[in-house]
Amino acid sequence: MTLSAFAGGTLFGRRHGTGPAHVLALHGWSRNHSDFDQSLQGLDAIALDLHGFGATPAPDSVWGAREYAEAIGPAIDDMALPIIVVGHSFGGRVAVHLAQQRPAAVAGLVLTGVPLLHRSAKTTKSPLRFRIGKRLHKLGLVPDARMEELRKRYGSADYRAASGVMRDVLVRLVNESYEAQLASIGCPVDLVWGDDDMAAPAEIATRAETMLHDARLTIVANTDHFLPISHPDVIRNAIRSQIDRLQ
Repeated sequence: MTLSAFAGGTLFGRRHGTGPAHVLALHGWSRNHSDFDQSLQGLDAIALDLHGFGATPAPDSVWGAREYAEAIGPAIDDMALPIIVVGHSFGGRVAVHLAQQRPAAVAGLVLTGVPLLHRSAKTTKSPLRFRIGKRLHKLGLVPDARMEELRKRYGSADYRAASGVMRDVLVRLVNESYEAQLASIGCPVDLVWGDDDMAAPAEIATRAETMLHDARLTIVANTDHFLPISHPDVIRNAIRSQIDRLQ
């Protein structure tokens, strides 16, 4: 399948099906639209490359999830409204803002492996040298260049792989939390999680469920963070359940 342009050529992605699209899929960090190739089989849908990934250019400033949601608004206007939005990981951060910004356009959400909230307790601490460096940097006692060396050495794999504006976007995103968005969402939300998800542990989904007005949590046994790839049928079934609610 070939790529298509959306929102006046500012976004790229893939169309699925032959009819007007009523499902929008948003991928995780450092991923692209192809993660949903199996999940969207048999559906009329669009899977986007979010800015900075796949074929879509990076933003020209440091965006958070709110700005990402605003940027894909024009693509939604060309879809068969209202739509179901599917968000994996980073894409789910964008999806909850989209549901808050466009409640009339978003009829349901399917969220999987999304860091919606900060972890209730950190399972591991960053190295002591890195923590001391961060503290001294905030006090102006460690220069920016030295702090950058520490980040490259001790930062996450995603941080080390990112560069330029996308590294700053990542730093902003990982410090975001979405309590306000969860409380404001009125549409049905399916939370579909792997019980072995280490990037966004299932306890996050359990807490998020209590903050949503209309939520259903499904935990998939012996499954990690990448449900759209490892269990596309589970994601597809959740999408179809959302579509059935619209009919």
